[in-house]
Amino acid sequence: MKIIIVGGGQVGTFLAERLAEKNYVTLIEKNPRRVELLAGNPRILIIQGDGCQMSTLVEAGIKSADVVAAVTGQDEDNLIVCQLAKDVFRVRRTVARVNDPRHEKIFFQLGVDTAVDSTAIIAKIIEEEVSLEDVISLCAFKKGKISLLRVDLPEGSPVLNQMVKDINLPEDTVLVAVLREDDFLIPRGELVLRAGDEVVALTKVENEKELLHALVGDLT
Repeated sequence: MKIIIVGGGQVGTFLAERLAEKNYVTLIEKNPRRVELLAGNPRILIIQGDGCQMSTLVEAGIKSADVVAAVTGQDEDNLIVCQLAKDVFRVRRTVARVNDPRHEKIFFQLGVDTAVDSTAIIAKIIEEEVSLEDVISLCAFKKGKISLLRVDLPEGSPVLNQMVKDINLPEDTVLVAVLREDDFLIPRGELVLRAGDEVVALTKVENEKELLHALVGDLT
């Protein structure tokens, strides 16, 4: 898969290094000093330039890109990059980092496929620790209509010792994976859930509370 990442800060660098293990990655960064620091990785093509400029995107090979991820520290730049990728170059998938949570809806309204609000994710993690909430919303897809969630099953969960096929989940909800200690399990029908399992589920945004109740029960 061919991936273009715009923004060579810490987020963009770590993302590029991870994805470059199995994909062809091009990283665009406009700060020349930052480019010099990044140039040592032979698995990543580094281009110095402004990702908001079509000429730079063309140089990076956007016409054949499968995914464009804009992860700069400026929401305006990330939005411009994704709009160019989607509307001008017809890139199949666009991903944007959202620095200001107030802008998240705007990203979805203007056609960005996935907007990742790191602030909201961190807040949810903090809330989980403080209030024993057991759902963390990892990402939103399809313009904020679908959520990818991680649910920790506590002692007393109503689905413990039940097979996946027997669990009454909200409509349009799919269990994607079960993380059990060091094991990654595919949640097929015969799999029995246990306390401590981390369940990853895909559901509609409006079904999040119902999913929490189904898997965790009443926490009050």
